Amino acid sequence: MIKELQIRVAPQVAATEPLLKNWLADECAIDARTITSVRILKRSVDARQRNIFINLKVRVYVNEQPADDEYQHTEYQNVEGRPEVIVVGAGPGGLFAALRLIERGLRPIVVERGKNVRDRKRDLSLITKTQQVDPESNYCFGEGGAGAYSDGKLYTRSKKRGDTEKILNVFCQHGASTAILADAHPHIGTDKLPAVIEAMRNTIIECGGEVHFQTKMTALVLDGRKVVGIEAVEQESGAERTFRGPVILATGHSARDVYRYLHSAGVELEAKGIAVGVRLEHPAQLIDQIQYHSKQGRGKYLPTAEYSFVTQVDGRGVYSFCMCPGGFVIPAATDKQQIVVNGMSPSNRGTQWSNSGMVVEVRPEDIEGDNVLKMMDFQERLEHDCWINGNMKQTAPAQRMADFVNSKLSYDLPRVSYAPGVISSPLHFWMPDMVSRRLQQGFRKFGSMSHGFLTNEAVLIAMETRTSSPLRIVRDRETLQHVGVEGLFPCGEGAGYAGGIVSAGVDGERCADAAAEYIAG
Repeated sequence: MIKELQIRVAPQVAATEPLLKNWLADECAIDARTITSVRILKRSVDARQRNIFINLKVRVYVNEQPADDEYQHTEYQNVEGRPEVIVVGAGPGGLFAALRLIERGLRPIVVERGKNVRDRKRDLSLITKTQQVDPESNYCFGEGGAGAYSDGKLYTRSKKRGDTEKILNVFCQHGASTAILADAHPHIGTDKLPAVIEAMRNTIIECGGEVHFQTKMTALVLDGRKVVGIEAVEQESGAERTFRGPVILATGHSARDVYRYLHSAGVELEAKGIAVGVRLEHPAQLIDQIQYHSKQGRGKYLPTAEYSFVTQVDGRGVYSFCMCPGGFVIPAATDKQQIVVNGMSPSNRGTQWSNSGMVVEVRPEDIEGDNVLKMMDFQERLEHDCWINGNMKQTAPAQRMADFVNSKLSYDLPRVSYAPGVISSPLHFWMPDMVSRRLQQGFRKFGSMSHGFLTNEAVLIAMETRTSSPLRIVRDRETLQHVGVEGLFPCGEGAGYAGGIVSAGVDGERCADAAAEYIAG
């Protein structure tokens, strides 16, 4: 017998299998010894009241064992000798596009400017050691994209454009914990995600596809207004290569050279809104105490606490973004004269800090001029100003939270997770007024909503600028091809059609399906 139940239990019960079995036995009026297995299908924390509960959807197996795996398998066929599709970028959009192409019987040729996910790690550590950024291998460029070493959060609000459950199941098939299928805010962890990405790449190669690292697209090959391939250069040897086929362009939100090339080539782009601000870091214990309404914090059975804030200040959104409980703030610049910060958490979310992006909405009409690249130029100016104020290194300008709100210089700073280091800086003075003023008012509102949140124990680390792409590569709603260039499929976050790992994966699959229909004629 199999039963599915929606239940609400204490954290200790949810975390302890014998206690959960006994609780279910009482609920179902059966002998606990007859419960052979319990699968948790959905899990979320209800911390709205002083007494914390865990909401669970469970499948209870009575006197029988599960006959299937906890995740759904996708079958991948051999595609050697089949028509080829070029996939530019090996982030989530590109990887899921490639895997879906294999499902559809097409041969993906993946071209990635950065290194494989393992070799990237050495270059990331050098940022802290040398205070220098490799423009081709960093937290944004390389196999796995910007998400590979900045957390692996899989939560998305985008449910309408595609099958998000399919994306999570493919991750599980390649080694991710099946907990991501149950958790309300699923998260692989930056320590686990590289092995999953490597397994996805191996599937592509084993099925007859190709993956080329340190190979940078330099131009589209055009036949009139039709894309028939790409030109690329191998960065170690300098050799030039041409790859033929329709192109899924999944470069990520930081490939500014690609945007400039497309603009110069007359490929239609449009400026889009972004959000910019800072990383706000608190002691994790303080956030646990606030969110769980207890001086003891989370205790033994609750996860490290998360939060989410949003408000409006002078007609623009101010909100938390990409919250990283028990995590680190990391250097995410992609060039030498810029500072960009992001956040990540290991799978256990076990550090002593919790951080979140705290950002202000900026719309194209807020920036002067009619240049389609103006939002990208705005990002670059902020990042360069941050670098100047960081002593022209990767040491990030920082300020205590209450000092920032009160426009006061911080004479000292708490210990932080940001490995390259921080220096005290008057962020309220040099950041754009439309950003700093709204952040100040937003923090006051968040502090009134959550007692203890607005505190000098927290520190602002500048600047968070890469929340999304600063432009959109315009495509047709039905064919997903560029509106003016046949055979070009702008894809994922860099093209302006996704916002995070899962939504980028969904868009990658959609673009692969569109490319398959295009080839089929």
